[in-house]
Amino acid sequence: MRVIAVTGSASGIGAATRARLEAAGDRVIGIDVREAEVIADLAAPSGRLAAMAAVRARSDGHLDGLVACAGVGPHVEPWSTIVSLNYFGAQVLLAGLRDLLAAAPRAAAVAVSSNSTTMPGVDTPLVPVCLAGEEDEARRLAVTMDGHRVYAGSKLALARWVRHHAPAADWAGVGIRLNAVAAGAVRTPLLEAGLAHPVFGDAIRSFPIPTGGFGTPDHIAAAIVFLLSPEASFCCGSVFFVDGGTDALIRPDVY
Repeated sequence: MRVIAVTGSASGIGAATRARLEAAGDRVIGIDVREAEVIADLAAPSGRLAAMAAVRARSDGHLDGLVACAGVGPHVEPWSTIVSLNYFGAQVLLAGLRDLLAAAPRAAAVAVSSNSTTMPGVDTPLVPVCLAGEEDEARRLAVTMDGHRVYAGSKLALARWVRHHAPAADWAGVGIRLNAVAAGAVRTPLLEAGLAHPVFGDAIRSFPIPTGGFGTPDHIAAAIVFLLSPEASFCCGSVFFVDGGTDALIRPDVY
């Protein structure tokens, strides 16, 4: 039986991922602000430390998988919370629990990014500041921007962190596969809150999705579970778009 930690496990994509893993016989250590084995706020440094300590206590010294799924959308204020949770809440746990992954044979980790990372204008100074690990400066920059650019920038930084580290000696070199899923617009409580927002709602509704309509949490969970599985053993550093064709429509010549 595999042991897999999932952040954001109480709702949306995280809950759908948990359900699929448990249906397959895996043991899931859920991490969330409610209804999870580990209750922690990953937007706060103290919450991340507490979460990692609790996962260590529950993992029997190893993790077969780790899914960094917890996040919030562009409508959440203050915008500094977006960057603290979406980037640092994921990156710190991935790096901080890497040794538990290394202790398991053929471990895998998946970060949930977004197809918004490829939209024009999102490659802002926020991205390199995140990658440099400067959370205080990232939070300062975030409040000078708008929610969309902070959201997309945090997810772009996360995807780049995955790409930078996946082939490294302390990841692929010790048998840990690290990949990301670039999720499109998915019907989650988070998206519903965005649709109700007076500014972001219309923008979300106008987003082109060639397959028609928003995705479901299970669509993204299926991709995550695949990337955790032995069937994905040749996937390393991939950013897997699961977005109904939006990215292909907007960037047909870039892949």
